[in-house]
Amino acid sequence: MSELRIRAATPEDLDDVLAFWKVAAEGTSISDDREGVERLVGRDPEALILAERGGELVGTVIAGFDGWRCHLYRLAVHPEHRRQGVASALLAAAEERFARLGGRRADAMVLRRNETAHHAWAAAGYAPQEQWRRWVKPLSG
Repeated sequence: MSELRIRAATPEDLDDVLAFWKVAAEGTSISDDREGVERLVGRDPEALILAERGGELVGTVIAGFDGWRCHLYRLAVHPEHRRQGVASALLAAAEERFARLGGRRADAMVLRRNETAHHAWAAAGYAPQEQWRRWVKPLSG
């Protein structure tokens, strides 16, 4: 098996990332379009982290830092590459990024129904924080 390569996404990767999420990510997001991901990478070029093996995209994570909090989104690993250390490598890269930026704690958006993800996040040292609830409001139509 070839070595895993971890790197920041570039604008040239975005179509591949969007196609990848349709296969590997659980659920969809209002921001899962070219414009949304372009805006992310344009604002914070190191936030979208990719894992590649043999030149193939096998995993992603968004490691967003707003200057106050560290947020993890879109941890996704291709089904054929799960349980091979891809998620662990992506989370290590995200956590290293947060530490460099002065972050103190990371939180992750994890769908309640995604039991497979719950096990992966727990194995990485994350735990649900039941006293908080996410409140959302779509800002467009």
